[in-house]
Amino acid sequence: MRLDGKVALITGGGGGMGGAQARLFAREGAAVCVADLFLDKAQQVAGEIGGRAVAVQLDVQQSTQWAEAVTRAEAAFGPISILCNNAGANFRVSFDEQTEDMWNLIVGTILTGSFLGTRAVVPSMRRGGGGGIVNLGSLASIRPGAGSPGYGAAKTGLVGLTRSTAASYAADNIRCVLVSPGHVDTPFIREDAPYSPNSAQTSINNPANYQRRQAAVPLGRLQTPEDVAQACLFLVSDEAAMVTGSMLTVDGGAAL
Repeated sequence: MRLDGKVALITGGGGGMGGAQARLFAREGAAVCVADLFLDKAQQVAGEIGGRAVAVQLDVQQSTQWAEAVTRAEAAFGPISILCNNAGANFRVSFDEQTEDMWNLIVGTILTGSFLGTRAVVPSMRRGGGGGIVNLGSLASIRPGAGSPGYGAAKTGLVGLTRSTAASYAADNIRCVLVSPGHVDTPFIREDAPYSPNSAQTSINNPANYQRRQAAVPLGRLQTPEDVAQACLFLVSDEAAMVTGSMLTVDGGAAL
């Protein structure tokens, strides 16, 4: 019960990594607000958890929806003590092929969404005496590469946002960290979704793509959502009370 008495708001909570965090945090004693762009996905995860879990629909690019989500979570459980910014988007195309709309959706979801979420929860965290914020980075936070400039810019931008947040709110006992996963086996790189299109050329449902990613991991396997959730659990727990402004890479050595 490492999170006993804590209240977590988790974006992308109906997805692979967000769902794993929601389930793990609940097992460790937290009350959980499962937030997702797709309400049915959030409701499914909240229903699996049962008890102290609520589902809310949240477009992280909309500040009004953030305010509503925070109000809903506080009304159900009290001040928020944990925020996990997982919501993401990507279009796996070259610089020349990436359109302005693609750029805006990627950066708006990942970087602007995390900024808006932080602004929305800080007053609640202050009321509760502090808290922990986790931003979800990527290998692209370390080495963006040539593909999808919007994704590289957003994930690299989270490094600066995390450090700025940590410096801005340390006096309020609010910590902020960046968790950067490597190749994680989730629907984000398997399925074909409007916010993360995949084809046979990119999906890990294609054995060649799966093997290519696996070969890039020195520890020999793709990460699971649970691998990432365990790292997040440590960082939002009291055991990490002196960890802020830094990045934890959970990649099986892929960035080496």
